[in-house]
Amino acid sequence: MSQTQVLARKWRPRNFSELTGQDHIVKAITHSLEQNRLHHAYLFTGTRGVGKTTIARILAKALNCETGVTSTPCGECPACVAIDKGSFVDLVELDAASNTQVDSMRELLESACYAPTAARYKVYLIDEVHMLSRAAFNAMLKTLEEPPEHVKFILATTDPQKIPITVLSRCLQFNLKQIPPPLIAAHLENILSQEQVTSDVASLRLLARAAQGSMRDALSLLDQAIAYGNGVVEEADVRAMLGVIDQEYLYDLLEALAEKDGAKILLIADEMEVRSLSFDTALQDLATILHRLALAQIAPQAIDETLPERERIFALAKRFTSEDVQLFYQIALHGRSDLNLAPDEYAGFTMTLMRMLAFIPDQMFPGEISKNSGENGNSARESVQVMNQAKDNSRSIQKKESEASSSPNKDWLAAVNQLKLNGMAKMLAQHCEARHFSADQVELCVPEIHKYLLEKTYQDKLKAALEHYFEKPVKVVFSIGSITGMTSAVMQDREKQAKQSETIAAIEADPFVRELVENFDAKLIVSSIKPIE
Repeated sequence: MSQTQVLARKWRPRNFSELTGQDHIVKAITHSLEQNRLHHAYLFTGTRGVGKTTIARILAKALNCETGVTSTPCGECPACVAIDKGSFVDLVELDAASNTQVDSMRELLESACYAPTAARYKVYLIDEVHMLSRAAFNAMLKTLEEPPEHVKFILATTDPQKIPITVLSRCLQFNLKQIPPPLIAAHLENILSQEQVTSDVASLRLLARAAQGSMRDALSLLDQAIAYGNGVVEEADVRAMLGVIDQEYLYDLLEALAEKDGAKILLIADEMEVRSLSFDTALQDLATILHRLALAQIAPQAIDETLPERERIFALAKRFTSEDVQLFYQIALHGRSDLNLAPDEYAGFTMTLMRMLAFIPDQMFPGEISKNSGENGNSARESVQVMNQAKDNSRSIQKKESEASSSPNKDWLAAVNQLKLNGMAKMLAQHCEARHFSADQVELCVPEIHKYLLEKTYQDKLKAALEHYFEKPVKVVFSIGSITGMTSAVMQDREKQAKQSETIAAIEADPFVRELVENFDAKLIVSSIKPIE
């Protein structure tokens, strides 16, 4: 009976094109290999499970493939096959965590003087290099600076700050990023489809989130989930396996908080205690939901349209002010950090919720004021005049902005809202300014502050949306630079501000409000005023 190989090893990438979430590294190494601009020492840094050793082995294949130095090793020649199996004689791997002393380093460096046995280059892969002793680092300095022509060093570490600067300065350094949960979930879905294992989207999202940016952790958890679910990966099983809180409890808590219903809040907390749920995890997840509420209030386009709780998030976002959400977020963070100081977890959790309840301000909302307005005809007409003046000012501003924007950008702004995009790809489109916009080519510029949106995945989605818009292939070029500021996001924000100004002006002109301010020294809480959508 053959033993099943774990998914992390079975699906380890064999070439650069199979890597997920490290496009910046792949691009740089691919270009250097294609131009034959080879460095003698490479340093890969990053957290666990993001692909440091995997990239190092692919690079070793690229350097020693029998088809020549290439960015696309064949994977079939004896050198490529041996490296994949871990039996290539000219790829020397050293675990620095287990070989910290200078003797191990001297032995390795002595062997570097000899030519490769069966390869183009002798590659030394030193993992967790920061664990080497100071003497070991000193011993490798000279060889690392001027190694023999046939030697390449590849170093990997999770803690580059512990590596001496004299070593760092001799290496070409690449920092691997934590892999975003959406990319991890998509990769897991692809693997399960090929493994012919049934799954649902929610379960994969939970696994991707639990992996905390590590693809190896995600694959290990996926192995566990398949075993736990007896060959099926479903949300209920994954939640039970990970000890994840049912989000329904947390949304119900926020609903009760919005209703200022303390009894209901405690009832929900009691139900959670009966099920022995982790209150530490509950506060962590509550902070995550509050973060989403803040996004829904400030940048609604950032909320993924495929998120199952999307409608509930936006509904809750309307029930709290932005100040409330920020305050609740801080209370949740502090409550979680103080949980170990509480008499018990239940007391700490419920005290945190009661603190949120205690800090909800009693406000008079615009709707309550407007019920008493309109009794005096002259004052009502005066309110209308103020609103009309605010609208005229808004139109004037928008007209000037339209005249100031260039023709390509006008066409781009008209097209943005018609593109079928969501999530981060939509944010990329809304923060771009068009330098050229035609059915054949689109040139988009992104300001430096938003360059993080230029992930290849988001670029590809935007390109696909443009091709759907024009109904033909389109060349899309992205750049980073200064812009005039006439982006879709800016226009939407200014329109929102104009509406807010109109609403505030109308409330301030209301006769009942004026009477309260003038006769009772009342103060209008501007932050509580929201336009009616």
